[in-house]
Amino acid sequence: MDEQLVLHWLCCAPFLGAVAVRRLTERMDCPEQLYNIEETRLRAWGILTERQTGLLMEWKEQKGACRQSLQRLREQGLVFVTPFEDSYPKRLLEIYDYPMGLFVRGNLSGLSAERPAVAIVGARSCSASGEQLAEEFARALAAEQVEIISGLAAGIDGAAHRGALKAGGGTCGVLGCGVNICYPSQHYGLYEQMAERGCLISEFPPDTPPRRENFPRRNRVISGLADAVLVVEAREKSGSLITAELGLEQGREIFAIPGRVTDHLSGGCNQLIQQGAHMAVSPRDLLEYLGIKHRKILKLYEKNINGLAKKEKMVYSCLDFKPKHIDEILSATGLSIGECMSILMELELEGYVYRPANFYYGKKL
Repeated sequence: MDEQLVLHWLCCAPFLGAVAVRRLTERMDCPEQLYNIEETRLRAWGILTERQTGLLMEWKEQKGACRQSLQRLREQGLVFVTPFEDSYPKRLLEIYDYPMGLFVRGNLSGLSAERPAVAIVGARSCSASGEQLAEEFARALAAEQVEIISGLAAGIDGAAHRGALKAGGGTCGVLGCGVNICYPSQHYGLYEQMAERGCLISEFPPDTPPRRENFPRRNRVISGLADAVLVVEAREKSGSLITAELGLEQGREIFAIPGRVTDHLSGGCNQLIQQGAHMAVSPRDLLEYLGIKHRKILKLYEKNINGLAKKEKMVYSCLDFKPKHIDEILSATGLSIGECMSILMELELEGYVYRPANFYYGKKL
């Protein structure tokens, strides 16, 4: 039995966590010895509970099934990668509870230590402006060869992956289910694109359903794969804040996009900033932290408005990335509603402004 097969056998055991598997393998001269370990010796180590010890002794009967499962992975175009292999993401080895095995679909090369990486997370039920922010931040960062990490969830996660792909960059989705399962199902097209142009990874064996308890575990992998974590929109109590907290414990820099104090989707981000997270108002903030010289001051993100007429500049300059109601714009510019609406329509057609709802306008990134 080789090392990979033994670790696959242990990682498929549903009653063992990553730290327990690591501590078990560290006790042996070679992992294969775990197949023949006596129960009294295993109990004496004190690594596992009495229940886990009994279950592991019973799990020995699954050796044959696990060998067949590993063979089927290759037939399905999937790969199982252990920390002892060069292709295993080196950033993950920096965290205490790194997975002892990753199931992979796609190419892990984008997760090399030489390439900077940013995790972008946020609310599933996000606003239209939040979704656009996530996509444009990801697109701007990916254009500078930054790998985008997220969880393929609805809302902010999906927008971040799409933005990276639109820039022709790489993106990695960390799943809370088996890597052969697309969850949510409406992201199947995105899932397939990522398999071709990036990668999908999970520490859960194939066919594992997306159980609720899996997602907090996968969040530590999202932050662990990145140099920095960006929270786009999050309520004051959300999974995105868990990811940020895990990232902080792992020594990652935390960034958050601020929002109005009255906006419940900005509560978590504002709370993070209040607690010391970096405020992110442009991808430039993250690029500067990563030490990347951004070309032409991110023309993708910062519009050159030198060609606009004076009144167009005035209207554009009073807008923000968070949409404003027409009344706010009228108050700030002093223009008539007819003239202001005409200018806003022109700016929208030229790609400077977006309209998520009637009478609300925001600065397009």
